[in-house]
Amino acid sequence: MQIIDWVIVVAYFIISLAIGLKYSKRASGSTEDFFLSGRKLPWWLAGLSMVATTFAADTPLAVTELVGKNGIAGNWLWWNMLIGGMLTVFFFARLWRRANILTDVEFIELRYSGKEASVLRGFKSIYLGVIMNTIIMGWVNLAMMKILLGMFPEYVNESNVLIYIGACMLITAIYSAISGLWGVAVTDAFQFILAMAGCIILSIIVINEPAIGGISGLQAKLPDWALSFTPVISNETPVSDTGGFLAITLATFLAFIGIQWWASWYPGAEPGGGGYIAQRMMSAKDEKNSLLATLFFQIAHYCIRPWPWIIVGLCAIVLYPDLSMTEKGNGFVRAMNDYLPVGLKGMMLAAFFAAYMSTIATHLNWGTSYFINDLYKRFIAKNKTEKHYVNVSKIATIIFMLFSVLVTTQMNNISDAWGFVIQCGAGLGLVLILRWYWWRVNAVSEIVATIVPFIVYGIMFFGNFDVSFPNTLYIIVPITTAVWLIATFITKPVESNKLLEFYKRVHPGGIGWKRFRKLAPEVEQDKGYGYLFLDWFMGIIMVYMFLFGMGKIIFGEYMLGILFIAIGLLAGGVIFWSFNKIGWEKLR
Repeated sequence: MQIIDWVIVVAYFIISLAIGLKYSKRASGSTEDFFLSGRKLPWWLAGLSMVATTFAADTPLAVTELVGKNGIAGNWLWWNMLIGGMLTVFFFARLWRRANILTDVEFIELRYSGKEASVLRGFKSIYLGVIMNTIIMGWVNLAMMKILLGMFPEYVNESNVLIYIGACMLITAIYSAISGLWGVAVTDAFQFILAMAGCIILSIIVINEPAIGGISGLQAKLPDWALSFTPVISNETPVSDTGGFLAITLATFLAFIGIQWWASWYPGAEPGGGGYIAQRMMSAKDEKNSLLATLFFQIAHYCIRPWPWIIVGLCAIVLYPDLSMTEKGNGFVRAMNDYLPVGLKGMMLAAFFAAYMSTIATHLNWGTSYFINDLYKRFIAKNKTEKHYVNVSKIATIIFMLFSVLVTTQMNNISDAWGFVIQCGAGLGLVLILRWYWWRVNAVSEIVATIVPFIVYGIMFFGNFDVSFPNTLYIIVPITTAVWLIATFITKPVESNKLLEFYKRVHPGGIGWKRFRKLAPEVEQDKGYGYLFLDWFMGIIMVYMFLFGMGKIIFGEYMLGILFIAIGLLAGGVIFWSFNKIGWEKLR
């Protein structure tokens, strides 16, 4: 790092703070302005904010590690989540915007009634907004610490790295606190563009190194398993300690493709939407912008972002064959150190800060929204002025920042945390989907579906059952589903007046609300579900074809790549045609 590199990094921080100051007035009017940008975000800005949030400092390292272990096909461990994400686009994005609520936790008391609903809302505000949120920020902090330790061993060490992280978080917390979601979203767009530009430049530089020799040289130096786009369905697993084909059993493949995407709760990929994804959908101008923002997010998330990381990951296999399986992710940081020239190294570091800060800013704003709207305002300090709630929100943002740093000091290894999260949320996903489309689901359904997976997982873990993730889903999901269905039918349904109020506001349509059509014949319920299922299927095809098409073109298979992209465009054309049939004007 030379002077010019540090100038670039400092300039990045100044621009981020300047954006926060510019949008500070827009965040001061009300909690809706602070947490939802006054519901005025255009689709492209809301979509960019979604994809920037999911691009954390650890993401390129994680993809590099997946590629180092199992080649390109290793990415199917997260590519499979597109199926659920596309369901959110066509079936839930417009409903979240139509619900006109501040947080997805507030939905609980919009949809359910009684003390059970109040308890569930209060519990989730703490569980999601405080506990899960700070754990996620702790994990992101650890990834950034790893980058700083790898890039600056002469300045940064285990004893002082947290000071640098704390300083970076403080800057993030300041612009998040003063500007609310408007500042976070605009800063996200700037940070995403910077982060992607840095990753693209790094991939171009590394692929053209003499030790690699361009795409053709890379292909010649890599084994076949590294370049395969799809996993091998086999009962045999790789035995090499340097990587190999992503070989998964048929049962594992079906668990990913047939169960996980709809059954398991996962931060950022909740069935039916939720968390900061729901926050962005609810902040869009209208239902059309909400749907388009979520569709843009799916395309950018799966098609645009991964390829620069994948290229660097493949090059790292050749450049750093000495890296062990647990160190594969370090290949990205080593490539930055070894091959970026003066100036670009500073840009790349700024890009990592951008990826890191976009995620932290969202989690600070999102987590604070739960605490203020669903706990403080709902249970602790009712009937205060909007100015009071905005001021408390700003203070809470700083407190959450300090708390997440404290949590980071207690974390050493969280490599199995996401498998744990998926398993402990297995079965809950179906409730999160059906609560929109079936009147009989009640608060007890969601409470039971939240608790039972933890119990079943605990029994399996401490009972030493010889079943590993994701095959554990075959046990946890059916048990959870059976128990919450039984609990639903042996408890009272939600009060009719509450259900009718929900139906009139959201009017989701479908056979699950048939009895309420007669009670509210004036409500124009949603129709065209056959077209929406077609759109969902076409959306999945479109994104996968774009993903594979771009990959094939990068690796010189131009005709096949163009064919894949043409199929993707055709699928997109079908979506456009179907919405003309349904009527875009119905998206209010």
